[in-house]
Amino acid sequence: MNVVPDTSAVIDGRVSERIADGDYDGATVHVPEAVVGELEAQANAGRDTGWDGLGELQRLAELAAEGKIDAEFVGRRPSVAEQRGAGEGDVDALIRDLAVEHDAVLLTSDFVQSEAARAMGLDVEYVEPVPRDVTADDGLDIERFFSEDTMSVHLRTGTVPKAKRGDIADLHYVHVDGAEPSDEARMTEWADEVEATARASSQGFVELSEPGMTIVQYRDYRIAVARPPFSDAVEITAVRPIAKTTLDDYEFADELRERFIERQRGVLISGAPGAGKSTFAQAVAEFLNENDYAVKTMEKPRDLQVSDEITQYTALDGDMANTADSLLLVRPDYTIYDEVRKTHDFEVFADMRLAGVGMVGVTHATRAIDALQRLVGRVELGMIPQVVDTVVFIEAGAVDTVYDVTTQVKVPEGLTAEDLSRPVIQVVDFETGVPEYEIYTFNNQVVTVPLDGTGDGRDQTGVGRLAKQEIEREIRSVARGHVDVELQGQNDAVVYVEEDDISYVIGKGGGRISDIENRLGIDIDVRTHDERPGGGSSPADGAPTPEPKGEVVQPEITGRHVVIRMDEGVGETVEVRADDEYLFTATVGRGGDIQVSRGSAIAEELEDAIDRKRRITVVPA
Repeated sequence: MNVVPDTSAVIDGRVSERIADGDYDGATVHVPEAVVGELEAQANAGRDTGWDGLGELQRLAELAAEGKIDAEFVGRRPSVAEQRGAGEGDVDALIRDLAVEHDAVLLTSDFVQSEAARAMGLDVEYVEPVPRDVTADDGLDIERFFSEDTMSVHLRTGTVPKAKRGDIADLHYVHVDGAEPSDEARMTEWADEVEATARASSQGFVELSEPGMTIVQYRDYRIAVARPPFSDAVEITAVRPIAKTTLDDYEFADELRERFIERQRGVLISGAPGAGKSTFAQAVAEFLNENDYAVKTMEKPRDLQVSDEITQYTALDGDMANTADSLLLVRPDYTIYDEVRKTHDFEVFADMRLAGVGMVGVTHATRAIDALQRLVGRVELGMIPQVVDTVVFIEAGAVDTVYDVTTQVKVPEGLTAEDLSRPVIQVVDFETGVPEYEIYTFNNQVVTVPLDGTGDGRDQTGVGRLAKQEIEREIRSVARGHVDVELQGQNDAVVYVEEDDISYVIGKGGGRISDIENRLGIDIDVRTHDERPGGGSSPADGAPTPEPKGEVVQPEITGRHVVIRMDEGVGETVEVRADDEYLFTATVGRGGDIQVSRGSAIAEELEDAIDRKRRITVVPA
């Protein structure tokens, strides 16, 4: 008798079981190399099925040595393309071909494989698969670590189990009372139980399965299981919601209800990890569903606790763009997009919003304005108010700040010349109706300007800083020595230059300084450094240079740009300084760098600082 077992039969130990029962006495077992390859891949990925299968092969070798069967390895190992296509049946086809070649019975626990083999006229022995040591509704052993006020449990080999407990506004990371350190055997047992239960239970599913990391959703629990070599030890993190809220539980509830119902909106719910963003998103989803809106979710992993009427979608074929394409055919009124974090997520969010779907995105941010700034560089500036018109910032489980985002063509706040008008994004406090930020393009850079100036001329943040920058640039284009600028009011400034530069800056009959004043909309008084209150000290006069602050960088000069490479901070607004002297404000681009076009005034100023070997630093704006 000739037998060819497939991978499922070897994993379940069905071959040695048949030999022990006497069904395969004297049989020749042809083990496909394709089966060995699959088992090795599974074992290398840390999956127990791979180790179970390799154990069965070792038992077969022992039985062959005892003379109870003949065993041989046949066929070839699958190619990389065939291994990748294992889910489409490429490896199963190799095994069926070997059964035909050796005129053998195909032993399998895979129902689809058995039906395909029968359709080809093969002799097939199908046996039921072995349950993986769990029943559907047994629950999890680690659930015993959860109390009523426990948000998450953290287990790791060699450590005492810990939990985050308390109210969402007052959580504490504490040891579980009475628990002992978890050894490797116990951790492995818990990890295996989590994965097996999620696969077997109708109340669970495996959200992500990669070598070293598995994420499952079981009942209300989102559980991440990390194993070596991805982690340095077996670690299990189980999280569940501890609060179920409605929109009425939050501040601005009436106003937000009216805003959501008025028309489809683009909303970003932001906050720090654990602040309660997802809990608020769930409340919004339930409110919209109860008010006759078709609501869907896009999540990876799917862990929002919403009613059965709301369908939860994950990444289709690993890509949320495919999910978005499908949802546009489903035609939801609103979509809750959980974890909008990477550039691709923001692009998908924007695409769906511009297609007319109401979008509610959940994103990490430490301030309300930071959530909006994450769109800068990822979405065209003029489109931002069409993509996101509302920002809700959650802190300690409560609504802390709500911003209304609009766009106007106007002169930026603090500037006066009418020819400086441009499209300006206004970020308005929802409660007071007072604009708090303006976002616009300034000298080819996107800037976010806080409207918090004192108006006394000494404010060097926001508009004041930008005005100072522009004045310095204009004066330095004609002055040869050191230039200092002091703002005296919203529309007045004093410029201190070297005595030899006075005539160059003022120009014949005051024409040059008048041109600069007209371009900037600011009255400028030109004086020498000696006329400066407190004396004429300046870096040019030998005064000590302040210690530079921020990250020291080494700009690169290419044919077309001066490039500042950054390790992180994509989309963030930063200041570039030379020896702590302000040069300009910029936004870190998608590639993690700042590019300034050569030939521009900014580039010339930066190149001059480089040539003079001044220390170039970058600090958050």
